[in-house]
Amino acid sequence: MSGFDYIIIGSGTAGSTLAARLSEEDAARILVLEGGGADRGFWLKLPVGYYKSIYDNRVSHLYKGDPDPGIADRQMDCPRGRVVGGSSSINGLIYIRGQHADFDDWAALGARGWSFNEVLPHFRAFETYAGPPSQYRGAHGPLQVSDLRNSNPACNEWLQAARAHGLPQNDDFNGESAYGVGGYQLTLRGRWRDSAATAFLHPALKRPNLTLETGARVTEIVFDGPRATGVRYVQNGTTHEVHADCEVILCGGSVQTPQLLQLSGIGPKELLREHDIPVRIDAPEVGENLQDHLQMRTIVELDERGASLNDHMRNPISLAKMGLEWLLGSRGPLTVGAGQVGGAACTKHAENGRPDLQLFVMPLSVDKPGKPLHRYSGFTTSFWQCHPESRGSIHIASTDPFADPRIRTNYLSAEKDQKVIVEGARMVRELYSRPEFRHRWRREVIPGAEHQSDAEVLTAVRQMAGTVYHLVGTCRMGSDAGAVVDPELRVNGVEGLRVVDASVMPKITSANTNAPTFMIAEKAAAMIRTDASGTSEDTAYAH
Repeated sequence: MSGFDYIIIGSGTAGSTLAARLSEEDAARILVLEGGGADRGFWLKLPVGYYKSIYDNRVSHLYKGDPDPGIADRQMDCPRGRVVGGSSSINGLIYIRGQHADFDDWAALGARGWSFNEVLPHFRAFETYAGPPSQYRGAHGPLQVSDLRNSNPACNEWLQAARAHGLPQNDDFNGESAYGVGGYQLTLRGRWRDSAATAFLHPALKRPNLTLETGARVTEIVFDGPRATGVRYVQNGTTHEVHADCEVILCGGSVQTPQLLQLSGIGPKELLREHDIPVRIDAPEVGENLQDHLQMRTIVELDERGASLNDHMRNPISLAKMGLEWLLGSRGPLTVGAGQVGGAACTKHAENGRPDLQLFVMPLSVDKPGKPLHRYSGFTTSFWQCHPESRGSIHIASTDPFADPRIRTNYLSAEKDQKVIVEGARMVRELYSRPEFRHRWRREVIPGAEHQSDAEVLTAVRQMAGTVYHLVGTCRMGSDAGAVVDPELRVNGVEGLRVVDASVMPKITSANTNAPTFMIAEKAAAMIRTDASGTSEDTAYAH
């Protein structure tokens, strides 16, 4: 196989978006290599199907973290999409950019050109928002974004309690501010999920200059002197080598991108020498700076049967009604994602009035996706710290490219993270206990009323909290010598190699990370097209 300008490794959120945008230039020849298979199947398309897909090893790589003392020596699940569309094909569909200041933080940390005002045009360029027009929202992009299409009485009363607590109503978390409470927006196209594959890659594959290879596991980046010139990959048991005339672009995500860089000799020299890998670039931060949101689920048992989806899912009549709502009106519980309502709040530890707690509410309860709903009438409020200070790492465990790397999550290793998450548990209990909601429930199931002191609540969090699947940051972007990539996402120390995925985030955004990953790819496409054509970036993203 030959004759490509760009080789894109990975067809996830970033890879699919980038491939589609680059292929808009007729002269550009693009190859996308995806280790997983096609994004076919009903559960990949049905919005609520994330519940079945995220732990399905046919479409998800089920990584596990090392035993972590911060979470009672448990090993955290770290599933990542292994299918066309990547994690955007299996995630909970929540579309939220994060706080404006998240991106200003990036710029302050050396990511020049990535402040909120500078990235807003790229956010607007790729979305079509179904809600009211706004200077903050896009109306002509490939990705379809919809307001919540389901109403639940218990969720509505939870919102009443939150507003009575002092949190303002917010009808658009992606508008002027992320602060306050309301319904979450989702990536929906009609009644179906809209992933990076359905919005970007599949339409673009009609162009003759774009090629997709599935079941293609990249094992190594190929170099000619200081320049990345191609990759080796295995497909159906056969090793192939393919070359790029312009650039090799890593879109493997926060786990596989640093793993492949390390296997190719770009990483901490001590780690590479430990595995007898020749050191091409001593890059100590490749695989460092790992960040994630640690989510604590709280569950109460409702008094009245029928307000919880736990009840409806066991009632054939209710199931039939849900199916009709979805089929005929593209509405109802089958159109929801990983959260129906919620929002951003400030604990007493918040700085400068900036929310430090994100809340997600679902009228159901379960141990984790893929497991049966509880037999009682459960109701869940999950929360996480928006700006965790704890940092982990991802390091290769061997030279086998098919072996999982070591993922050290290091949750709650920063004292502030402990304080904020304990305060978050107290705030959620206050919301449950407000008169607007208190009549709804009979007992607290998780963490349980026996956990009252700060120490007891923190112990419960360590034993019960889980990931929100937001691993980012392992190939940090910046302007300093230690950064893995520069603000144009070029890997420092080599030529012809970029990273375009969530691993480049210097700091995790405050909420779900899928929308910012779309933006990273949209902006990267503009920069790459600028480099190729000599035009300004403004011209490059005016698709």
